[in-house]
Amino acid sequence: MSDIARTLIFIGAIFILLGVAMMLLKNFPIGHLPGDIVIRKKNLTIWMPITSMIVLSLVLTLIFNLFFRK
Repeated sequence: MSDIARTLIFIGAIFILLGVAMMLLKNFPIGHLPGDIVIRKKNLTIWMPITSMIVLSLVLTLIFNLFFRK
């Protein structure tokens, strides 16, 4: 199997895992935390999940440091 095929399979598996995680965590408050900015106008909605991205970044940093530290 070529490297491109393995890479595509890996990327597909990641998308499947992300889809399953989104279905399971649909009521999780990420994206609706205090500090997330939502601007609603007549025909425009701007959503900036600043606090959610900071929390997600901290959690992922902790996970990657625990599992991939050499």
